[in-house]
Amino acid sequence: MPREICPSCQRPLKVCYCSVLVHIPNRIRVLIIQHPQEEKHPFNTGRMAHLCLENSELIVAETLPEQELARLLKPGSALLYPSLSWLPEVPQMEAGTPQAEGLQQLVVIDATWRKSKKILHLHPVLQQLPRVSFEGALSSEYQIRHSSLENSLSTIESIAAAMAQFEPEGDFQRILRPFKRMVALQTMNVGE
Repeated sequence: MPREICPSCQRPLKVCYCSVLVHIPNRIRVLIIQHPQEEKHPFNTGRMAHLCLENSELIVAETLPEQELARLLKPGSALLYPSLSWLPEVPQMEAGTPQAEGLQQLVVIDATWRKSKKILHLHPVLQQLPRVSFEGALSSEYQIRHSSLENSLSTIESIAAAMAQFEPEGDFQRILRPFKRMVALQTMNVGE
């Protein structure tokens, strides 16, 4: 018999995190491009971030037609992604700089590293966006899913960190509540 699934978080009711979802108003729009394989992954955090942020959009696609991408990439867009050596050099968007004042939309790819690279290769226009990256040692609270890249964060942790920098008046650490709940529920249910 199939398990009952929550219509909001799309998790089995036993591990639903909706009771701790928060709703945070955000000035900077967050556009999440989610790889189709991530949509049904039980531990994806892109949907969770979308459910918490009032000014966000979640698009599930590996490829987007040029017209659709042009419609989505509003002026003032920046890509939240590490500055890896294979990417073209573009301006780095940093909080407190004049360039950051024009940040209107944060574009986030929600996928495994391998799939996120594929999305970037398929959409060179995304590679050319100004970039938001983090420096220094990063520590993820993700205990149930591990990255192939050292020093990485989950999608929701990355969004929380970026939004905290660019909208310091908002309490974006609150969007980690459902993430922490999901990790705790999964940790409790390991082996069941």
